[in-house]
Amino acid sequence: MTTPTEFYRRTDYRSPASLPKGVDAWANRWIGAYRRRGGALNQLRQRATETEVLWGQIQDFTDHQLRVRILEQREIIRRGGRAAESSLLPALAAIREAAHRQLGLMAFPEQLMGALALHGGCLAEMATGEGKTLTAGIAAVLMAWNGRPCHVVTVNDYLVERDAQWLGPLYRFCGIHAGFVTAQHSPEERRQAYACDITYTTSKEVVADFLRDSLKLGQLRNPTRRLVQQLLHPRPEAQDGLVMRGLHSAIIDEADSILIDEAVTPLIISAPRANDSLKEVVHIAESIAQPLEASTHYSVNLRHREIELTPAGNARLDELCAPLPGFWKAPERRTELIRQALVAREFYLPGRQYVVVDGKVVIVDEFTGRQMAQRTWRQGLHQAVEAKEGLKLSDPSETIARISFQRYFRFYHRLAGMTGTAREAAPELWQTYGLPVLTIPPHLPNRRIQHPDLILPTAEARWAAVVDEVKAVHARRQPVLIGTRSVAASERLAELLENEGMSFQLLNAIRHHEEATVVAMAGEAGRITIATNMAGRGTDIRLGQGVAAQGGLHVIATERHESGRVDRQLFGRNARQGDPGSAHAILSVEDELLKRHIPVPVQQQIQRAVENKLPGSQRLATAAMRIAQGIAQRKAEALRTNVAKVDTWIEESLSFTGREAG
Repeated sequence: MTTPTEFYRRTDYRSPASLPKGVDAWANRWIGAYRRRGGALNQLRQRATETEVLWGQIQDFTDHQLRVRILEQREIIRRGGRAAESSLLPALAAIREAAHRQLGLMAFPEQLMGALALHGGCLAEMATGEGKTLTAGIAAVLMAWNGRPCHVVTVNDYLVERDAQWLGPLYRFCGIHAGFVTAQHSPEERRQAYACDITYTTSKEVVADFLRDSLKLGQLRNPTRRLVQQLLHPRPEAQDGLVMRGLHSAIIDEADSILIDEAVTPLIISAPRANDSLKEVVHIAESIAQPLEASTHYSVNLRHREIELTPAGNARLDELCAPLPGFWKAPERRTELIRQALVAREFYLPGRQYVVVDGKVVIVDEFTGRQMAQRTWRQGLHQAVEAKEGLKLSDPSETIARISFQRYFRFYHRLAGMTGTAREAAPELWQTYGLPVLTIPPHLPNRRIQHPDLILPTAEARWAAVVDEVKAVHARRQPVLIGTRSVAASERLAELLENEGMSFQLLNAIRHHEEATVVAMAGEAGRITIATNMAGRGTDIRLGQGVAAQGGLHVIATERHESGRVDRQLFGRNARQGDPGSAHAILSVEDELLKRHIPVPVQQQIQRAVENKLPGSQRLATAAMRIAQGIAQRKAEALRTNVAKVDTWIEESLSFTGREAG
């Protein structure tokens, strides 16, 4: 029988506060800096040392004695209060020993520091290969012991199922149960998984389940209102159709990807709605746009991704629309449609923003390189891209419910996260989510050799240099991982290596099967792996036999990303746990980053300087790359901040109507 308190918590979530402004924002930034100070890290180190001392007192316990100790600690922590806080380190020591016996892994002091950081509501930055999965598992035990739901959110279904099953023996020994939710699960399977103490899932699935539950609740999504309704008209919980049981604790794996890169991406629940009129005008707009030429009929603003018709373009449009019906004689509406067709042509490119699979346009996530088969662009843009590709137009979708990832994750009462790259976004993570970033030191010193960037005048020169370096590295049987920014770039490099008679593994949004296996094998001697941004995050690359003596895995970046964190993610694929490794960025002045954020005259001057190998030209080009990256990062942060402000404004506006934002 569910108690009233448990029933209340099934739909309970925190109402996030407004983002601080003015002096409050300034003061809040200083508070965040204080929470990230070195002293906080020293405290974690000291507590980890104390935990090791306590662990020494129980390592000779029998399994029965250890289990009794663990269940005692669970009950103390469940009751809460000061006793729970004083029992934290003894409990952590017991969980460490349980992990050693059940999983065969002894948590390093640095992993204990990470678990303490997560338990304290921080974002732990831990390098690739430092054991984030076990760290999250230890922290999840402590969070689940309080009897509230704990969600562990990661980036793909493979990691969800792998981590939940791998850590299962530890969880069961500690008296709790873990479930997982993937895209293939039915509503009943989801309900059972969320009923567990710990639920592993992806950001997409957990947000979609929250929205579906909200739609089922309607006006009863407020937990107090729903409790009153249940008391007045009792009915079994199974009949309400809900799968979740409240938002209390969450540990976000690869937190920078979920909380920053995908923050403002809305998750939308929609239904297709036939609209033959839209399809017709999209087809006509595409046929009208075809003869229009860049520079002559329209200008392209790469920085703001905008299209503007020139006077010649407007005149040509008058000619092309003259024989068409009255709708096409209205200047504003027809210009909007033609501009959208041109936007689809200039800014939405196959192999970059999308791929065509089985006759359908499938969006590619810019940050992960993965296909997003269930997503579509809105307001006719998806149909405009389909028309450009000559495909059958799909029905546009009608939005039923939507929410940004940024807004959703601010609903949790207790939020924590971990990733290998968070320092650059530390102020934003604090301002938006209240997450102080603590950089956990590696267990062993980092041995990566970082070569200075090589910047070449043209894209073709860059590819030639990449091929030469791959050949040189491959000749000494050193494995190499080449990161590209787009599917098109990865296919281009694959073609060049194929022409040289070299065998390789290619991993991108089209060739993504067995992703984890391909990445895990990337450290074998003589292996060549080409990958877009996905690069198997969450999968360790272990060095093959004899590879360490050859210098370890060599990583080549072929283009800078708009976020410096993504560059560090790629380089972080090697030199794990004290292994040797090397990294090199081979770039071009024609890269998209410079094109979008540096004025054309400056680009041309840099290109001439690099081409003529003038003294200081490499330093100049490198500085331009950093400036462009800084501009891109500030623009992206401003966009995310603005979305958070709009979310707050909507929340405050709807509060006067008696409705709720969701």
